[in-house]
Amino acid sequence: MATIGEDPFDVGLFEAGRNRLASLAYRLLGSAADAQDVVQDAYLHWQAADRQQIRVPEAWLTKVVTHLCLDRLRSATARHERTAGAWFPEPLLEGDPMLGPAETYEQRESVSLAVLTVMERLSPVERAVYILREAFSYGHAEIAGILDITESASQQHLHRARTRVTATRRRGAGEVDPASARRIVEEFLTAATSGRTERLVALLTDDVVVLSDGNGLARKLVRYETPRRVATVLRGGFTSTPAKRRLAGGTLALHYAVVNGAPAVLFVLGEQVVGATTFEVAEDGITAVRGIAAPARIRRLAEAWRRQEPQAALISEW
Repeated sequence: MATIGEDPFDVGLFEAGRNRLASLAYRLLGSAADAQDVVQDAYLHWQAADRQQIRVPEAWLTKVVTHLCLDRLRSATARHERTAGAWFPEPLLEGDPMLGPAETYEQRESVSLAVLTVMERLSPVERAVYILREAFSYGHAEIAGILDITESASQQHLHRARTRVTATRRRGAGEVDPASARRIVEEFLTAATSGRTERLVALLTDDVVVLSDGNGLARKLVRYETPRRVATVLRGGFTSTPAKRRLAGGTLALHYAVVNGAPAVLFVLGEQVVGATTFEVAEDGITAVRGIAAPARIRRLAEAWRRQEPQAALISEW
């Protein structure tokens, strides 16, 4: 809880809670760019608010940000964009403050690309209740006050949201330790670049799926299923060719990274990330692969990458 100084509307007080507000908005919207816009809108509300009417700034700002997000989720434009088949959660590099709290499994899971995608199947209110409860540990009385609903309604929304998230959670899904995650990605790269489909199929689960934004060019997401079909697509995608190098503007390096808590491979040209492939891993293999290359989608990730000192590439010349 923020400490209220002599002036509760001091800019410093708002800035102290900015990352928490941004991580809330990101979880609700699945977009870092939209989350930043919402936080800026919340600041304008903060500046214009009547000081005498607000006793707990943190609670007030949480309510403002939540309702601004709900307004966006309910807008006709958002509904069109999110149902047109081209929406993807915006990936964030490990360490990004917008990823927010990560002390519990529920907090870490709530920001995974898998759960952010599942959130699209929930109503805006279900989504808000789930995030406020699972990621920020608000009680139902607090959630009821934030969303202007009853405690009973909050409990019902949470039950429905949990049921849907659980129903879509893949068999054997769970957290994989960092060393194992990296080993799986290295094995995947070896198999994908070897030209041997069978070796790649062995790493995939029976219900594996690939989702891609078509290098940022497709109007709708490209989806592939079944291990053999997925293996063929991934083998082709990870095979370097002169045409791909011309399209990228040069020779790429493939780096290991952690994106939204999951293992990933970044395609890097110089210091610029031009694409990301993330992996959803279960005990029995890779269950989902997501290819993201639209410049607007990876802008924040690319900026974060440029600010850090990368480790040696998995493949230095691709």
